[in-house]
Amino acid sequence: MGSLLALVSSLLWGTADYLAGNLSKRYKAIAVTAISQLFGLAFGLLAIFLFADFMKPNLSMSGYFIPGVIAGVAGFVGLVAFYTGLATGRMGVVSPISSLSVLIPLLLALARGERPSALESVGISIAIAGAFMASGPEVRDGLPIKPLLLAVVASIGFGLALTFIAIGSETDSLHTMTSMRVASVSICVLLAFRYRSLGGIPIRQIPLLILIGVADFLANFFLGVATTKGLVSIAMALGSLFPIVTILLAYKFLHERLAKVQYLGIAFALSGVLLIAAS
Repeated sequence: MGSLLALVSSLLWGTADYLAGNLSKRYKAIAVTAISQLFGLAFGLLAIFLFADFMKPNLSMSGYFIPGVIAGVAGFVGLVAFYTGLATGRMGVVSPISSLSVLIPLLLALARGERPSALESVGISIAIAGAFMASGPEVRDGLPIKPLLLAVVASIGFGLALTFIAIGSETDSLHTMTSMRVASVSICVLLAFRYRSLGGIPIRQIPLLILIGVADFLANFFLGVATTKGLVSIAMALGSLFPIVTILLAYKFLHERLAKVQYLGIAFALSGVLLIAAS
């Protein structure tokens, strides 16, 4: 069950990134992030109201609120950096480096004593390598500083967010994800007051922003649940396959050509998934 939820998380994340990346080419990335996060928060509050009993937050790292807030701030910074990087058009620089964010929670899980089997370890390694290659690493035209720095910031932000998602989910996944959105939306409100602008995004884009916000919320939620159903290292590895979804959607709808290394990456990722499943 945990592995399946992590794969669903990758599907939702990849879809949200594809949609948000395209929208960020026309509007400011921070506005796309802010408004979609607002709808994610609304969805989380509605889910708690309809399907869960409210849990009073506390200020302990062993609860859900503080890890959720830290994850929200880190994830917000990561998303803005990621969408801004994609908007530069250097996806071959931004996406591969961002996909390595999984190494932060993965190494932490191993440091805390998780010991995947030999077959699982091979599968995890191959899957992560596949996600990196499928992102289309491109260095023939050099490594421009701005996309490179944005990718590193995105990777660190995502990695910290994933780490604290796992910590908060030990108490409750739904409340952790909603706390994330409380934190990120609070930042957005402060920025909106500071700049007195919502980024100029027209009302006709609201349905798409709702879809992005809900998909991103559910991706986090499913991954959080997945970390409680099995090894965190396996959940994180399978949850890191979202770049494959993004590039396949770009291939299908934007007619972007795939490089040979991307085909190889997809094959690696699928092989890694099969090895993990076989174990």
